[in-house]
Amino acid sequence: MFNDIGALELVTLVVLAVLVFGPDKLPKVIQDVTRTIRKIREFSDSAKQDIRDELGPEFKDFEFEDLNPKTFIRKQLDNDELGLKELRSGFDLKKEMAEVTDAVHGRDTEASSAAASSSGGRIDMSKKADLSKRPEKAEKPAADDRPPFDVDAT
Repeated sequence: MFNDIGALELVTLVVLAVLVFGPDKLPKVIQDVTRTIRKIREFSDSAKQDIRDELGPEFKDFEFEDLNPKTFIRKQLDNDELGLKELRSGFDLKKEMAEVTDAVHGRDTEASSAAASSSGGRIDMSKKADLSKRPEKAEKPAADDRPPFDVDAT
């Protein structure tokens, strides 16, 4: 409940409480607040138990935390009925990226995938391609040669 309150914020709240309620009334206010929180928790637990009782035995493993969308999706993705674990293990993103980079740089796929796996699967995407080693496929066009102009394309 108070997981994101820092030490400075907590000290500020205590000082404000002392200033607002005074040192003589503060213990009674703290008791009232804790009693109220305890009653709210008891009410919440009894409501949850009543709902579980009304749902019946077919919902015996029902948890209210599963209604949180993040928890629900995580639970469904971890469920092995869909075969998602097989799909995850069959798809290796690092290997796919290594193959794409090798195709771009014109290197042998098996040699560089072995190098990528030996380096922990890390690929340095910051390296620039060495254009001097790449063979030119066509001669450079002359300065007065223009590419064809397509009126419909513009």
